[in-house]
Amino acid sequence: MTLQDLAARVGEVIATSEWVELGQDKIDLFAEATGDRQFIHVDPEQAKLTPFGQTIAHGFLTLSLLAAMIQEHGPDIDVQMTVNYGLNKVRFLAPVKSGKRVRGHFKLVELAEKRPGQWQQTLECTLEIEGEDKPALIAEWILQLFV
Repeated sequence: MTLQDLAARVGEVIATSEWVELGQDKIDLFAEATGDRQFIHVDPEQAKLTPFGQTIAHGFLTLSLLAAMIQEHGPDIDVQMTVNYGLNKVRFLAPVKSGKRVRGHFKLVELAEKRPGQWQQTLECTLEIEGEDKPALIAEWILQLFV
């Protein structure tokens, strides 16, 4: 897909990922990688005593899933590379309990040429939790596309 084709899709959902299970093994690996070993993530016995009733995924783990989801299920855009530029806003709306599945929905909010050969893409991202009304998170994510 060319950038001009993509630009014609502003305002549309351009990708929906497959479901991804967030089992305790992934949560534990993320805790090790980041050093965030708070009990609500890694200690099932203590987590049972919280309002969540069990361990939950780190908010930043759920946020980090967006990159793989858009890479695997987003449109194949004719660019040399895509670089993460940042986020305008992120809100963690509901906890993702260990063992639940999530999937991402990506709406193209804006696509603008910043300079010759460099475009900026803004996506509205929603991470849905299977079987739940409230999403895990919403985020406005900015990517730089280089042709």
